[in-house]
Amino acid sequence: MSGSQSRLERWEARLKKVFDEIDAELETASGRNKKFRRHPNRPPAGATSNREDDGLFDLGAAFTVGIGSEHGPGYVVQARIATLDAVPPGTQEKFEAEVARRLKQKLPQAFPGVELHVDRDGPVYKIHGDLSLGAP
Repeated sequence: MSGSQSRLERWEARLKKVFDEIDAELETASGRNKKFRRHPNRPPAGATSNREDDGLFDLGAAFTVGIGSEHGPGYVVQARIATLDAVPPGTQEKFEAEVARRLKQKLPQAFPGVELHVDRDGPVYKIHGDLSLGAP
């Protein structure tokens, strides 16, 4: 991480690293369980410089100010199975729940001393809590 990055950029880079770790774990597990075929336009897992752009999974988060949200501002978790195969709604819900479970495990290690939560916020999971970005 460059010293010229803002606190926000450094914070979001740490968050992306957590998502990349989860992506890699899920890719390994999916290699043993070939339930879905990777979208034909996506390279194999780990083939690009950004895990969001390759493999079977597309994981990340987008900040929202939280208007109308039960939890206020935070990061909406985006978890997609990148396939042309039909993904049953129940399977998608289980996949999202698994990503949320892994986030709950990994966030305390990635952001020690920061109180972050992963909860349902309507139809999506959201990372919320102390978004102060830490010390300068």
